[in-house]
Amino acid sequence: MHGRMMFQPLLISDLLEHAAQYHADTPIYSKNTNGQMYETHWKNIADNAKRGAKAFEALKLGHGDCVATLAWNNHRHLEAWYAISGSGLICHTINPRLFPEQLIFIINDAKDKAILFDKTFLPLINAIKAHIPLVKSFICLDAPDAEIVKALPEVLFYDDLIAAQSAEYTWPEFDENTASSLCYTSGTTGNPKGALYSHRSTVLHSLVASLPDSMNLSAKDIILPVVPMFHVHAWGTPYSAALVGCTVVLPGPGLDGDSLVKLIDDYKVTIALGVPTIWQSLLVAAKQSGTKLESLTRNVIGGSACPPSMLATFRDVYQCETIHAWGMTEASPLGTVNQPKAKHLLLPIEQQHKLRLSQGRPPFGVKLRLVDEENGTNEVAYDGETHGNVQLKGHWIIERYFGKDQSSLTSDGWFDTGDIASLDQDGYLHISDRAKDLIKSGGEWISSVELENIAMGHPEVAMAAAIAATHPKWDERPVLIAVKTPESTLTEEALIQYYNDKIAKWQIPDRVIFVDAIPLSGTGKMLKRKLREDFGDVLLNSAEAI
Repeated sequence: MHGRMMFQPLLISDLLEHAAQYHADTPIYSKNTNGQMYETHWKNIADNAKRGAKAFEALKLGHGDCVATLAWNNHRHLEAWYAISGSGLICHTINPRLFPEQLIFIINDAKDKAILFDKTFLPLINAIKAHIPLVKSFICLDAPDAEIVKALPEVLFYDDLIAAQSAEYTWPEFDENTASSLCYTSGTTGNPKGALYSHRSTVLHSLVASLPDSMNLSAKDIILPVVPMFHVHAWGTPYSAALVGCTVVLPGPGLDGDSLVKLIDDYKVTIALGVPTIWQSLLVAAKQSGTKLESLTRNVIGGSACPPSMLATFRDVYQCETIHAWGMTEASPLGTVNQPKAKHLLLPIEQQHKLRLSQGRPPFGVKLRLVDEENGTNEVAYDGETHGNVQLKGHWIIERYFGKDQSSLTSDGWFDTGDIASLDQDGYLHISDRAKDLIKSGGEWISSVELENIAMGHPEVAMAAAIAATHPKWDERPVLIAVKTPESTLTEEALIQYYNDKIAKWQIPDRVIFVDAIPLSGTGKMLKRKLREDFGDVLLNSAEAI
């Protein structure tokens, strides 16, 4: 017997309709590519999304076609997102920081029929245009501009397209398992792979991500998604923001520390989200300007491990709660979020602080297990110490990659993330490393994350990456690549000595190499593969290798 309740498919368009009806005048602030701020609101976002949906129909884009976006976080991009998915098209967000060869591959792999782009990326469009023959429409998200027309004569302008349409439009209703959007992995090895999300998975993810035990979003919040919309949908925040009807501040291309500090203070941002490299520059800018970031009550850090020193600075200097989270493209991306339980609030304050360093626990909708390396289905002890391979199962976890027939799951139906971690009895996950980034020295494992966290605790280290360097005796040994703070006089010997009494002696890096900058991926993660290529042989034929 079935229940006697209404059934409505879970569709992305319903998120926007809710925001338009019940949070119509809640503002959306957008920094455009020309550096100017633009103010709109949820009702206008919804109306323009409907106009956009009609414009796409006029361009003969049909249900299930892929429409790519190559854009920063701004109001036109947000409108286009909802217009694409809401009308039954597939929104393919593209990371503009990928190599041209990778861009060409993913656009052709997705069979994109149109590309919406910011003026910033016009040179990129022209560079790859001849290699993406399936793309029939190039739509610029900036205001009409004669320079753009001269550079790309066939260009269409988003503003012109929606101006020609009315907002009288009824969102179509279809199966909630219909594909809604497509994100590609960063492709650190081989070609990027696509994760094809559904309306159902996206709405469920948005609901759970907003919960108090997740990112704790509400209509009272003013949210600043610094994480780009091309990076796993800005961790789903544009959807969750519509669901709760909060104010959104879209930072555009200005992701430097000074710009972010100004946005936080000017618009009284209460919660911001980004990767550690972004927050490092923000903390430097905040210190230099003297601001106290008084409105910022919490920030969400994901993408890579948060250095303990960064968490402590936000907490002790700015009275800002840091929510450590973990996930991946294949998990939409939410996997775990670090929120304490009631019993943890009774612990001594130092133990509470230590708890917040972990990546947190899975919310409803995600199941998590750790398995041993020998047998990929045998679970290890959940004692907070034993390490295993992290595997996931859930409502918004990938089953197979886009365009692939074979399942991406284990024989018993779990997705292997490639991460190594421990898990305690309360479900708190502590990531040790990516499997490929672990350092195996003399048969024993060394965590690069732990080495980096210690280095980042030094006041004269701005950024640090630990890599495995080839060693003739021990197979691999750790080498630290570090960036000093301005005016630093730190030496290699002093930083190596800094590790004393903080880690076992055999785990201390053999070398420290200072560089001006550490290469970052398009999503702000350190490119350790490039560092291993540059410095992986540094210990060969040296005194340290004897």
